[in-house]
Amino acid sequence: MNSNKAVKTAITPTREQNYPEWYQQIIKAADLAEVSPVRGCMIIKPWGFAIWENMQRVLDDAFKATGHKNLYFPLMIPLSFMQKEAEHIEGFAKECAVVTHHRLAKDEEGKLIPASPLEEPYILRPTSETIIGDAFSRWIQSYRDLPLLINQWANVVRWELRTRMFLRTTEFLWQEGHTVHATAEEAMQESRLMLDVYARFAEEYMAMPVVKGEKSASERFPGAVNTYCIEAMMQDKKALQAGTSHFLGQHFSRGFNIKYLSAAGKEEFAWTTSWGVSTRLIGGLIMAHSDDNGLVLPPKLAPSHIVILPVIHKEEDRANILAYCQQLADELRDMHYHGRRLGVEIDTRELPGGEKSWSWVKKGVPIRLEIGNKEYSANSVFMGRRDRDYKDRKTLSRQEFLHLVKAELDDIQAHLLLRAQEFHNGNTVTINSRDEFYDFFSGSGGFALAHWNGRAETEAQVKQDLSVTLRCIPFDNHSGPGQCIFTGEPSPQRVIFAKAY
Repeated sequence: MNSNKAVKTAITPTREQNYPEWYQQIIKAADLAEVSPVRGCMIIKPWGFAIWENMQRVLDDAFKATGHKNLYFPLMIPLSFMQKEAEHIEGFAKECAVVTHHRLAKDEEGKLIPASPLEEPYILRPTSETIIGDAFSRWIQSYRDLPLLINQWANVVRWELRTRMFLRTTEFLWQEGHTVHATAEEAMQESRLMLDVYARFAEEYMAMPVVKGEKSASERFPGAVNTYCIEAMMQDKKALQAGTSHFLGQHFSRGFNIKYLSAAGKEEFAWTTSWGVSTRLIGGLIMAHSDDNGLVLPPKLAPSHIVILPVIHKEEDRANILAYCQQLADELRDMHYHGRRLGVEIDTRELPGGEKSWSWVKKGVPIRLEIGNKEYSANSVFMGRRDRDYKDRKTLSRQEFLHLVKAELDDIQAHLLLRAQEFHNGNTVTINSRDEFYDFFSGSGGFALAHWNGRAETEAQVKQDLSVTLRCIPFDNHSGPGQCIFTGEPSPQRVIFAKAY
């Protein structure tokens, strides 16, 4: 065997050859989404949307378990609302899409043109703090109305200059939680609680390890007092901000007059929070686990857990093999796995066996079962796992497989988390000098733990020189105080720097 022979992969280019293009090809090969006719937007196809629905289901249950209720606000927000919180509008001004007219008419050449200017322009929702703050001012009168805990699943419009499917699009899907509290302490606890919900979801369902921490002042959400985040490492060693939670203090309460009458009979401004994750999580899922053969999905979020592939070489075997596959699928569908029935596909398409199997490899289904006359006759299955090499397959008796299937899925889930954690740990380094820092990010990079003086101008210089940003100030601070590697000034703890999406 020639060891120098290139390994053939289902996805070209590979991650090593061209990571950004590999990412786009994964989306295409797995049939997750496609570019839409609307600039910067995407059409999420059924397989991609099913992943989002599974994410929604888990997160929605977690939100409701912590006392939050769902509602919905309009997509359009009056421009005057945005102007009530100066820092907020300044932070989003460049991304806002503005509706200025209603009704269409034809010009002299018969072309459709906007006809009637609106009395007040509307902003297409970049986030909803302003319109929700207006409602809160009407809904809250007394301390008895608090805390008020709500969430909405919605679409958002942010006019991005450079777009990439799932990671950064002009329109995307998300959830945004908004809460109101009587004290700063309660609001702060809420912000941290919801960040913990996100972190557990990322690690327990996405099999994606994250670092929890606080954003620096220059990276905060516009209008927030504190922004907390979870940061994940992708396979190109860049960071992905996978979720944020904001302690808004009284900024929006003062802007929108959100007041309550305390138990002592005194009128007080309330304390608010907001927090959200989006379809960007699907991009994170792709980049955390997928390989050069296609998408790799954690079983807890996979649209289907198992695909059954009938292998029919002789027409006279067809009826028996298909009946065997259907009976097996029915037995599997009667089982539950982490709160939902096992998802099972039977692929009866008339395709060559290898082509059919590879199509499901590229879609990331955790377990593939090939069933031919041999398996039918022996009452067995020929099983392959997506987290292992394509050729790593084994024969199990049907009863053995039915007994072990949920354990196999759990093992895949655990293996993906372990593999991602090892990659994360192996590419997180402690750096003690400016030269070492610049050398690190001039090379392959990763997460750099380094002391920083707390100054925005230091962050800005690093970003200008290396396109590296301060991702977070980790909550788990094991380093203690030291000296800033850039200036020598005192530093209370190490922070995480990385290139990011």
